[in-house]
Amino acid sequence: MDDNDPKAVLHRYLQRARAALLAKLDGVGERDARLPRTPTGTSLAGIVLHCANVEAVYFGPTFGRDWPDPDHRCFISEERFEEDLQADWVLPADVPLTELTSFYRRVGEFADATIEANALDAKGSVRHWGDRPVTLQQILVHTLSDLDRHAGHADILREQVDGSAGLRSQGDNLPDDIDWPAYLRRMRAIADGFPP
Repeated sequence: MDDNDPKAVLHRYLQRARAALLAKLDGVGERDARLPRTPTGTSLAGIVLHCANVEAVYFGPTFGRDWPDPDHRCFISEERFEEDLQADWVLPADVPLTELTSFYRRVGEFADATIEANALDAKGSVRHWGDRPVTLQQILVHTLSDLDRHAGHADILREQVDGSAGLRSQGDNLPDDIDWPAYLRRMRAIADGFPP
């Protein structure tokens, strides 16, 4: 990989964000993956479903390519989205996590093909942005930003599920010589020094 090639760098970071998101589902049961963990209903499965559909749209119709399996149960068509604005955040009960992860891997291959076939200045348009013209570079940056944001959400949700913390696996990017209970006590003591 050429670190001097902007497209290759953006593409690599997008693939890493995608892998980090999928890793947050490793070892999680169906219930824990679907359980809403915020007042607005954010769940691990919902984040992955949303991000998969984001990539399917931004690297598909934006550049004149249709998702090849429009009837896939994880694909949220424009019609489904118009019927339910949160459709891409709720994994249906009859869709197992294995199907979701398989779908996202296929979406990744689909997105990668678009990226590989086009230059950064390739033109496209985003329909839900009023057919605003864009370039592949803009879409790569936009999608990478979106996926990284949601990967951060997934980090927090996964830690709530079972204490697992790390970029792709338990502790892989955290210091291993931290006394976490003492660290939390120190943080609470600082916070408690302020009025509620």
